[in-house]
Amino acid sequence: MSLVLSREIDNLKKSLLALGGDVEEHVNRAVQALESRNMDMAEQIIAGDGRIDRAEVNLEEDCLKVLALHQPVAIDLRFVISVLKINNDLERIGDLAVNIAERALFLSTQEPVDIPFNFAGMSEKTKHMLKQALDSMVNMDPIMAKAVCAMDDEVDLINREMYAQVKEGVSKQPGRVESLLHYLSVSRHLERIADLSTNIAEDVIYMISGEIVRHKAEDYRPEEQRT
Repeated sequence: MSLVLSREIDNLKKSLLALGGDVEEHVNRAVQALESRNMDMAEQIIAGDGRIDRAEVNLEEDCLKVLALHQPVAIDLRFVISVLKINNDLERIGDLAVNIAERALFLSTQEPVDIPFNFAGMSEKTKHMLKQALDSMVNMDPIMAKAVCAMDDEVDLINREMYAQVKEGVSKQPGRVESLLHYLSVSRHLERIADLSTNIAEDVIYMISGEIVRHKAEDYRPEEQRT
């Protein structure tokens, strides 16, 4: 690898890590705004989305320049391709954080709904998956990345339970339908963040080993759970 290409690769990594940290903070604060019914915090998340969008565009342009000017091969090529994909997933996670913040704005104006939603459990698992996916990228740790992939089913299960709870709540509290639908929307957004975190972890595995693990759940499921 030439010295110039090495420097460009380092710059891409720094930009990606900065974007990842910003997106992770947005997700954490969006969930906090919902739980604390904090309108100011929710509005700050929404206002900050443009910064994430600009960072995503800038990083994509930098990746394309590296591809065009240096024509990297082997592991360097895999790295740039992975950065492009992870960059896109991070921007989408940022959008989902905004969606949660928008739901938080509305729900902060409504009376709390008396249904045992497991938002705390779901949000903690989702935030943990995102953090672990980003940590696996920082540390280039495929084992950590595979652990993220294995957690996705847990969030999917909670999302299905949330749907059943909302359905029951609509029948018992027809006057609270709008609030219930907003809660369901938050659940779906969290589930989607978990999916995108899994995508990032899969891209980390590809970045390190060149192995494409999409659609291979058996590869990262704990051995005792394999059929």
